Amino acid sequence: MFRRLLLGGSLCLMAIPMNFQNATAAGELLQTEQSSATTNPLMEKWTGNYGGVPPLDKIQVAHFKPALEAAMKENLAEIDKITANAAAPSFDNTIVEMERSGKLLDRVQTIYGIWSSTMSTKDFQGVEEEMEPKLAAFYDQIVQNEKLFQRIEKVYTDEAAMKALTPEQKRLTWNYYTNFTRAGAKLDAKSKARLSEINQELASLFTKFSQNQLHDEMEIRLVLTSKEDLAGLPQSLVDAAAAAAKEPGTWVIRNTRSSVEPFLTYSSRRDLREKAWRMFVNRGDNGGEFDNNSIITNILKLRAERAKLLGYSTHAHWRLENSMAKTPERAVELMEKVWTPAVARVKEEVADMQAQAEKEGDKITIEPWDYRYYAEKVRKAKYDLDQDEVKQYCQLEKLREGMFWVAGELFDFEFTPVTDVPVNHPDVRVWQVKEKTSGKAIGLWYFDPYAREGKRSGAWMNSYRNQQRVDGEILTIVSNNSNFVKGKPGEPVLISWDDANTLFHEFGHALHGLCSNVTYPSLSGTNVVRDYVEFPSQLLEHWFSTPEVLKRFALHHKTNEPIPGELVARIEKAATFNQGFITTEFLASALVDMKLHLEGGAEIDPDKFERVTLEKLGMPKEIVMRHRTPQFGHVFSSDGYSAGYYSYLWADVITADAYEAFTEAGGPYDKSVGAKLKKEIFSVGNTLDPAEAYRNFRGRDAKIDGLMRDRGFPLTN
Repeated sequence: MFRRLLLGGSLCLMAIPMNFQNATAAGELLQTEQSSATTNPLMEKWTGNYGGVPPLDKIQVAHFKPALEAAMKENLAEIDKITANAAAPSFDNTIVEMERSGKLLDRVQTIYGIWSSTMSTKDFQGVEEEMEPKLAAFYDQIVQNEKLFQRIEKVYTDEAAMKALTPEQKRLTWNYYTNFTRAGAKLDAKSKARLSEINQELASLFTKFSQNQLHDEMEIRLVLTSKEDLAGLPQSLVDAAAAAAKEPGTWVIRNTRSSVEPFLTYSSRRDLREKAWRMFVNRGDNGGEFDNNSIITNILKLRAERAKLLGYSTHAHWRLENSMAKTPERAVELMEKVWTPAVARVKEEVADMQAQAEKEGDKITIEPWDYRYYAEKVRKAKYDLDQDEVKQYCQLEKLREGMFWVAGELFDFEFTPVTDVPVNHPDVRVWQVKEKTSGKAIGLWYFDPYAREGKRSGAWMNSYRNQQRVDGEILTIVSNNSNFVKGKPGEPVLISWDDANTLFHEFGHALHGLCSNVTYPSLSGTNVVRDYVEFPSQLLEHWFSTPEVLKRFALHHKTNEPIPGELVARIEKAATFNQGFITTEFLASALVDMKLHLEGGAEIDPDKFERVTLEKLGMPKEIVMRHRTPQFGHVFSSDGYSAGYYSYLWADVITADAYEAFTEAGGPYDKSVGAKLKKEIFSVGNTLDPAEAYRNFRGRDAKIDGLMRDRGFPLTN
């Protein structure tokens, strides 16, 4: 259970004290739960093949509230049982029992999370608004349980007993003690009460932020009403826009990245590009009921107050204490090393685009809604490379097969589709994962690839069940979720080269979960610090563009011919093209995130702070942040990536360095390096410090040189 509560997932700070007073009440409650299990599928144990699967086809919104309340009460009963144990605290009767607790809550929250991210209807949002503060207070009730913390502390401070534990057991004990301490277990009663109030307020604000963002993404659209409005658009985008429209003779550009960015790349209608761009960058920033600015102000104030209660100068210092970076200053130092060459590259890119516009007789000055459009024209002129030409070889289903093939080559996995697993939507499909050579069962992989109403934008990986073996081997269940736009029925879905990289990225997270080989669920799979968890996923992106994958799976959707070698050569030649834009839009978001959380509680106007901060940084006027503050869900829909968006860059330093281990050994499919990657990185979860894990793989710490080479930036001393 505590992997959800202690390791920074979106559900971990969302919780209400249940007045759970005594063992008699607990017994009465458990009887009630057992009787309700027959009518509420969320209360049932997962049954069926593959170690049991979530009953996603049976769930109704009305099931969530009673199931969450019952599961929290059951978990508190389990905690009471641990604290009532008369025996001296030990690893087995305290730490292991904590790992065994909360199984029902874990199952319910898993499905609750699926609905929150992919099935978010108005009635479900009402459940969220009520239950998120209750979940936050529930979490605090456990962390602030003095008897429980005393037992954990006793185990952790017993030097003789700790010496007798395995390294994984020591890490788990340290994890509990450290996370309880950082969450306020040592505070006085008054401070604990205020901390719980803050966490409940934050839970409500996180929920409202997410719902506001989803509202703008679902309800605000660009409607095209004539064929002239389609000028410049490739047929695949026209078909997708037609499919998204409700009225015949119209076309709709949805307010999501997967719809807007292709439109900005190809539309020759500058007026419509500006409309689409403004629609997208103003999500959560339109005034009125669904505006996120005041929510952000309150979130920042509460986070700052919480950090000070916990003994930290700022929220950023609290969040980074257990990260690889350790301090905000180290994270900022890395970002600033890359910022200067990135901005310098942007100036070169803008000059090239301005020259291209003038060459074509376009009397304009490059603006943010022009960047992608003219960048594509420069790409064609400089490298004879047309992204739409490349897209014809990027069939979603073929690339999914390519991911499976890479997983087989690197990790000895094979994927077999199964139809005996219930799903929550017809778009969702499931595969069983086994080891190729031994036939050993590994787990299940769910794939939910398409955009739809009620599904948040972006791409992500979820773990529905973590691998563990506390009481026998438990197989993992993971999912990958995307927002690709469906085209015409029966025709292959074509995706961009960048989207293909994202597909492999998220699959890297899934493989991280599938490779897990640990004993305790709190240390399993992707339950690692934020600036390390992106390393395995970013590393897998490198395999998409390997010749072995492209020749087998980058096949033309009409001719089935593999992508030509000369086209691949042009792609490789343009590998560092537009890196100024890509790096700068990311770093702008990461730096604003960090600087917001270093303010220490000052009253902040988010729009003004964003504008002033970017001016001080020297942000090129032709670029906007990848995630503007009012729609920065990574940072304001939970604590997940708050003061942590830098993590992608930190992890990319490790990624670039790690991939060079393969190139130094002769290539990306070197068996010895692949085996070492699985053993030392993908399988160990959080059983050891990530810096130590990386040194075990590479023999040294990561260097920044590989990252700078990858992006075509000059090396720094």
